[in-house]
Amino acid sequence: MTTTDPRLHLEFCGLHFNSPLVLLSGCVGFGEEYTRVQGFSNRDCGAVCLKGTTGTARPGNPPHRVYETPGGMLNAIGLQNPGVERVVDGILPGLDFDETRFIANVSGSTIEEYIAVTQRFDDSPIDAIEINISCPNVKEGGVAFGNDPDMSARVVEACRQVTDKPLITKLSPNQTDIAENARRCIEAGSDAFAVINTLMGMAIDIEARQPVIGNNQGGLSGPAIKPVAVLKTHQVYQVTREHGIPIIGQGGVASAEDAIEFLLAGASAVGVGTALFYDPLILPRINQGILDYLERHDLERVSQVTGALQLNESRPVCGC
Repeated sequence: MTTTDPRLHLEFCGLHFNSPLVLLSGCVGFGEEYTRVQGFSNRDCGAVCLKGTTGTARPGNPPHRVYETPGGMLNAIGLQNPGVERVVDGILPGLDFDETRFIANVSGSTIEEYIAVTQRFDDSPIDAIEINISCPNVKEGGVAFGNDPDMSARVVEACRQVTDKPLITKLSPNQTDIAENARRCIEAGSDAFAVINTLMGMAIDIEARQPVIGNNQGGLSGPAIKPVAVLKTHQVYQVTREHGIPIIGQGGVASAEDAIEFLLAGASAVGVGTALFYDPLILPRINQGILDYLERHDLERVSQVTGALQLNESRPVCGC
């Protein structure tokens, strides 16, 4: 396998990553979309997280599904996907597992669906499984699994029982105490975390007096959410560091400086998503920027940056 600079290499849940950069779920389809862009290479990233997959095929939400906002993007795709059988039998065989690691993203409306999809991916060449617990629980009135620590832990525990592959829990920022949720998920068997999923937002067409997004609201991503994502990553790191559990920090990464912020806050790897839509060749530049940072600070490897944040003297938080 041709690799990036060895200083960028790391071990994540026992998997070798060529780089701390991870391509986020939903942004690169099922791993093949960006390979058609001249100059793009999966070898520039540590892992690719595939599009969210459910038990059966889903058509997704009505349009509009995507809307650009100042400093970000709203999306409400609605988990459009061909179903887990098609992904495992028809898509995974076409991926080059010698180039990078591939992570499945499991979504569901019931715990039973999470179990079935996880179990199917367990019997596949996929390297790891990300659990998207931000999906609504149809049996509980549509409350998202990820917004309640009890429900989050139940999903993780159920998936843990049917796979030995690394489990990465994708945490929602739309909850009261993300650190407590992380703690419960660790107890339930999570091997790693992805922090954070999108924030919920809305855009309105003032002439039509209607939401722009066909589903009324959507997930906000992009640079606008980065300060929130960095803070949430740091909060989760306070729980994970004593257990040696790694974090993929994500949310608004568009430069090497952004990626380094997440690493300092406690992330072991850094997700890149929305930036790929307007700059699909951004990965080599971020990698080079991280290397430049290592050289400036006389560091030998990227893992030395993780959690190296030096906090100021703390004071009561008022937000003022």
